[in-house]
Amino acid sequence: MRLFIGIPLAAAVIGELAAITARLQSSGRGLRWMARESWHITLQFLGNAGAEQYGCAVARLRELHLPPTPIKIEGLSCLDRAGILLAAVRPTPELLLLQKRVSAATQLCGFIPEARPYQPHITLARSQGKGQRHDLRELQAKLRRPPHFTSFAAGEFLLYESFLAPSGSRYEIRARFPLGRPSSL
Repeated sequence: MRLFIGIPLAAAVIGELAAITARLQSSGRGLRWMARESWHITLQFLGNAGAEQYGCAVARLRELHLPPTPIKIEGLSCLDRAGILLAAVRPTPELLLLQKRVSAATQLCGFIPEARPYQPHITLARSQGKGQRHDLRELQAKLRRPPHFTSFAAGEFLLYESFLAPSGSRYEIRARFPLGRPSSL
């Protein structure tokens, strides 16, 4: 199974992002737009795992007891090299601590932490080829004023399984880990 750990978005933020992406989609011809059901803030990509590693990760993540994590989306931007349009998330001390603790917990199960610095974001669209990346810059130029997003406190993080398909990935929740109280499924 192909796994990752992420924070689900508040309903208000999903609505705000949906309104923005609906306006932008007609302009982004060379882009594959992510379904709103797939929007999340990744804490750690784990990759392929067997049943033993999965069980270890769930057990270790259940041991984490952290307070709810404040989430603030700062605006939309493009990562040209990666070919994505994203909503940047402010890397608050609480979010950085949660990501660090998640990474440390899963490392005990043999998962390798990301070498790059953590940059929290929500992927909204991906270019469908190197020649299509100019569409990302065009979209960013159309955002005349930065959108405002509702802040929220993440009350949980999730372990997802990712299923790859030609039309894009599909995610299923495998386990939930509450923040601010002892963990339970």
